[in-house]
Parts: sequence; structure tokens; C-alpha cells
Amino acid sequence: MSTTLYVPNDSVAQALGADQLAAALQFHALRRGAPIRLVRNSSRGLFWQEPLLEVATPAGRVGYARVSADQVPALFEAGLLHGGAHPSCIGLVDQLDWLRRQERLTFARAGLTDPLSLDDYAEHGGWAGLRRAFELGPAGCVDEIAQSGLRGRGGAAFPAGIKWRTVADQSAAPKYVVCNADEGDSGTYSDRMAMEGDPYQLIEGMAIAAYAVGASRGYIYLRSEYPQAIAIMGQALERARQAGWLGERVAGSDLAFDIELRVGAGAYICGEESALLESLEGKRGLVRARPPLPAVRGLFGQPTLVHNVVSLATVPVIFARGAAFYADYGAGRSRGTLPIQLAGNLRTPGLVEKAFGVSLRELIEDFGGGTASGRPVKAVQIGGPLGAYLSAAQLDLPLEYETLAQHQAMVGHGGIVVFDDRADMAELARYAMHFTAIESCGKCTPCRIGAVRGRELIERMQREPGQPERAAELEALCEVMEHASLCALGGMTPYPVRSAIRLFPADFGLPRPDPAKETSDVE
Repeated sequence: MSTTLYVPNDSVAQALGADQLAAALQFHALRRGAPIRLVRNSSRGLFWQEPLLEVATPAGRVGYARVSADQVPALFEAGLLHGGAHPSCIGLVDQLDWLRRQERLTFARAGLTDPLSLDDYAEHGGWAGLRRAFELGPAGCVDEIAQSGLRGRGGAAFPAGIKWRTVADQSAAPKYVVCNADEGDSGTYSDRMAMEGDPYQLIEGMAIAAYAVGASRGYIYLRSEYPQAIAIMGQALERARQAGWLGERVAGSDLAFDIELRVGAGAYICGEESALLESLEGKRGLVRARPPLPAVRGLFGQPTLVHNVVSLATVPVIFARGAAFYADYGAGRSRGTLPIQLAGNLRTPGLVEKAFGVSLRELIEDFGGGTASGRPVKAVQIGGPLGAYLSAAQLDLPLEYETLAQHQAMVGHGGIVVFDDRADMAELARYAMHFTAIESCGKCTPCRIGAVRGRELIERMQREPGQPERAAELEALCEVMEHASLCALGGMTPYPVRSAIRLFPADFGLPRPDPAKETSDVE
């Protein structure tokens, strides 16, 4: 009887030698006459432990961390196939405190299944949400998503129920469902992990959305920098089509819905939904003026529902378990869970899924293990390269939309990047302007010219410190960019710049503000 071994097929694991490890396991098992079944599962998100080799035992799956191909002979000698003792052994993976303290809903199957196995997906609850959607009917589906409290996980946090109802209410046909998989923010990788590790969940979520709003065609716009996700999604779409989960009669129902995979060319601006639609239409990725909204007139001028990967991948669990079940997680108006991506200067980076309301301190110190350098935390950036910075004094803030907004910050895509006390905040602020200047589509002046002028102003502040009037000029420029830019690229560039100046004025050669005022701002 064969023993089942699991080696992740995730991009991070591959970069750390997972493919070589898998080949070595097969070679040495054959050489020893030891029958094995090798499953290329997805990553569980413990990136500091990759490649994470797991072996199925009667007690559960035993893990071996940071395994290299040259360790395989010693592992076999140590009794790998029975979960034997070895310096790399970390015990039963499901019992790891790092995993047990999470609330995994969207990533419930992460690391457990073969991403391309339809049988694995069904055995772990797949397609239950779609079947229940057919029972509820289109109008019932729209009500269900509204009651769940799901908000867009791509950054804007717009209520999903309002989007669905708007598209459903349009009489024009055809309608489209578009998945924005152009994940490009620094420190974010949940979309990639969802596509590489659980592609049928995304397909199921898009099918439910299509049924609810009356769409007949779907598109996944995937960034070219994700070759593994492209390969897996392409195979998953074909297998789902062959099995009847896409096509003229989805799962034997009256729903006719199919999905096409499109690969972008690497423009950051195409992560903005209207520029993405322009690109899908074969045009240059330029931001559209709004109104009309994509929900009214989107792809090819038709009503279009646009969500990011995690938003759509969360839909199946909402329908399978019920809106009330999902809404029971979270805090305030931030309902459900969020896949949080820990990156930067951390000892134990990786993907953590927690209910909204968890503190930044718990995420950074308990899950992230504190800084990898061992030095104090100086700043934390949330929400990508245009997210605001928070200081070490603000780590007890809960991760939820409204609370962070009160502190001029945002949840964004759920990426958290940590910096220690050596970080130069003026240089990071300069880079935000530089980044926007490079990535601007060029359509509007506040973004196209404002980012260049902003970079020049910060560079002058770096060369000639101690001139508060420069900070006033920069603030005036930020005001224009925030309120006059056509899209969030220019509109959000002031977030990291303003927060860096407000919290770390000394890095800009500016005097520190009155302590009483600073304390009230933090609290």
C-alpha cells in the first residue's frame, strides 16, 4: 500500500526548491521500492517553512519544514513514510498553533487538496454553494450576498450586494462577470495563492455571481507575472468545462455560462477596473471617466460585475454556509474574514486568514514573529504601495475598514509590510511619488504631472532639510491629487506621503509637532 506525500506546487515553494524536492522523493522512493503517491498540493501559507513536505499517517499529516532535495535520503532513513523523527519534523501540521488560531473560510482548502482535482474539490465541500444558489434563485442570491456583508476585497471595500443588485437590475444583455486578477500591490499574494491553490473555488464563485445577475460570459484578467497561476487556471477551466461546471447547461441547470482567461501585459494601472475593461476590449489601458459605472455600462458597453479574486472566491462559502454564518465573523461594518498577507521585515511571513477586528500587534508579533532583524518596528504599511503608514504606537488598532479610515489609513487588499527602525520614511514617500509617475496611464494631469512634481519636492526636502514651507507645498499638491485625479492611483498617492510626514517628520528634516497633538492623533 502506498504512502501519500504532499509537496506544494505554490510559486513560493517552487522558488525555494519544491520541484527538485518532489523529483528527489520520487527517485529515492523508486530506488528503495517504497510505493508512494505524490500530491502537489497548494501552500498552507507558512512561507518561512517552505518547502513544507507532509506525509499522511494514521494520526494525521506530519510536516517536515524547509526540506531540500539533498535531505531526502536521510529522511527515508529516519522513517519519513511513517512520520519518523527528524530535525526538520514539525509534528502534525493541523495542530500548529499558527494555523489553529486562524479562521480559514476562503482558504479552508489551502494545502489540503490537489488544486486540479475535481474529486478533491467536491470532497472538501466544493460546488455546495452553487447548488444552493440554484435553490435560492437569482433574486435570492442577490439578497444572500447583501445580507452576508461582503465588501470588495480588492481595496475599495464597496458592498458586494449593491454591485450585484445594480447589475441584476439592468435590462440590457448580454451581461458579464469580470475577475480582476491583476494583483500588483507590493506585499500582496492572496489572489495568486487562491488561483494556484483552489482554482475551482474562483470558478464556482463566478458561476454563482453570473446566475445571480444574469450574466452569460466571464473573463479572468490575470497578470503575466503569474505563470504558475496562468497554467493552473487554464487547466482548471478546461477540466471544469469538460465536467459540465461551465458551458451551455452548468451542472445540468438552465445557466449558460463560460469563462475565458485573458493575460495582461504588466501595466499596474490595469488593476483599476475601468482600465482593465479597456484592456480586455483590446485597447490601451486608460482609466475611464465615470459615470457610467461598469455595473451599468462596462465591458463592451454592457452591464458588468467586476470583483477581484478573493471577493469571488469567498462567494461559495457564503452560499454553502449561509449569509448569517459569514456575517457572524468580523466587527462593526467589517463582516467576515480577510486573508491577510504578512510581508517585509518579519521572522514568519505568510498568509493569515482572520476575522476583521484582529489587532495589528497580534498579526505582526504573534503571527509574524516580530521583525526578522530583531530591531524595533518603526512603520507598517497596509494596503499596498499607496497605503498609509502607521507607527509602532498604533499597532493596537484593529484591522477593520472604519477604524483604519479614522486614522487616514485603509485595509486595501490586506497586505501588511513591516519596516524596522532603520527605515528612511522620506525615501519611502519619495518612492510612492516615483512609482505613481511611472505607472500613471497619463490621462489626467493631477496624476501624470502631480506625481513628478511630488517626487521633485521630496527630493528637495531630502537635499535641503529644515524648510517647513516645502511640506506646505507638498500638502497642497497632495490635496489636488487626492480630489482631482480620475482614479485611485493618483487619488491615493497622498496616503503614504502624508502619513510618513505626519508620523515621522524628523526623516524629512522637519520639527516634531506638539506632543499633545501627536498623541491625540494616534489615539
